[in-house]
Amino acid sequence: MPQDSRTRLKQWLASGEVRLQPLSFPQRELWEAAPLPAADVSNNICALIQVRGLLTPQGSAAALQKVVDRQEVLRLSILPGKDQPMQLLRQTGTPALRFHELSAAQQQPEAIEELVREIASQPFDLVQGPLYRAEVFRRSADDHVLVLVIHHAIADGWTLGVFVQDLFASYMQGVRGSSAALPPVPLTYSAWGASERAFWQPAVLAPRVDFWKSHLAALPRLWNTAASGELQRCITPMPAELGRAVRELARRNGATLFSTLLTAFQITLSQWTGRADIVVGTPVANRSTQAVRETMGYCSGIVPLRGQIDRARSFADSLCIVHQTTVESFAYALPFAELVRALGAVPPQGHNPLFEVRFALQNHPIPDVAVPGLSLQLRMRGTGTARFNLACEINEEGDAMEVAWLFRPVQFPLADIQQLGRMYLAVLTGVCHSPEILTSALMATLR
Repeated sequence: MPQDSRTRLKQWLASGEVRLQPLSFPQRELWEAAPLPAADVSNNICALIQVRGLLTPQGSAAALQKVVDRQEVLRLSILPGKDQPMQLLRQTGTPALRFHELSAAQQQPEAIEELVREIASQPFDLVQGPLYRAEVFRRSADDHVLVLVIHHAIADGWTLGVFVQDLFASYMQGVRGSSAALPPVPLTYSAWGASERAFWQPAVLAPRVDFWKSHLAALPRLWNTAASGELQRCITPMPAELGRAVRELARRNGATLFSTLLTAFQITLSQWTGRADIVVGTPVANRSTQAVRETMGYCSGIVPLRGQIDRARSFADSLCIVHQTTVESFAYALPFAELVRALGAVPPQGHNPLFEVRFALQNHPIPDVAVPGLSLQLRMRGTGTARFNLACEINEEGDAMEVAWLFRPVQFPLADIQQLGRMYLAVLTGVCHSPEILTSALMATLR
């Protein structure tokens, strides 16, 4: 750091304008255990918020200011350190907001998508901050698209829902003429990080590390290709009838919906790759207490889930084993950065230390908030894009589900991913019809 910057930092620290905090455990994962640098734009999370109602630049800025005041991660940047980066928390911040009037040509869906890609692909200055940007595109007097791009160091999927709720509450205060601040969060992000560091002491980590050393011994790799290149998104819709059948299958077998979907995914991926040993990484919210559910920040963790595909086993038996293994793995979960460090995992450059495939059932709240005259509807894009080769993310939409595939075209052609989606639905359909079907017979139908 240049000498003048060091001097300014010392002055800020002395005045209380800024304070330094260690990285949280999830943040450490980005710096210590991710295939690509933390500053890479693939760590940018993008969300579209459809806003119906009358918005003004002044009202929007005032509303966002209250959210910035309430949520300290919107005032956070990352300071390089000798041993490890540090969080730099500013006492105050101003909204990173721009307002645009769209021309008739720019209002076409393809044009808006291009604008979104352009905004999402701009890197953040991790030191200067802020680590988010909000851009409002006005299509008409009461029809807007708010594009939120936020760095993974300060956000996870849950964070986006909190942002929408806070922004809605703040804007409604302005509509009613109130200048009052939003109530403080019960637990700030830095306080949450401190509580996590206090909990994860060596005595707590040791038995969990022993479990993972055994469970992840001789870990296989599905591919030798590094996780590089832009991710694309492909959707496989799951009809409501099949969604209801999968839920009923889980209920009859005493398993969770997640375990049921995962078992089918493991079988599908085994047939698609020709491998019998499948490891996926799945996110966990890490928001088990009410105090942290109103907090914006990167709190989620990652749990590796390993499954051995036995062709002589019935699907029902496989589901029972996967369910038990999943429950046990979640019970022994620990911060991913600590897990990687304890295992001494040194991956090839550009590879995740432990998994190459992400599997997620998105169950964090994604609110659609509305009152007469104003509504906000959140639509997420893929998150955590720097840390895997392939992802399957399932979103519940009533009885139906949306299966979103995130993939890198340099590694997987679109036609292959579309085939993978069809195979997955075929497996789910088959096991719902005949849960006792042998895995070998099930796989034979996919050829």
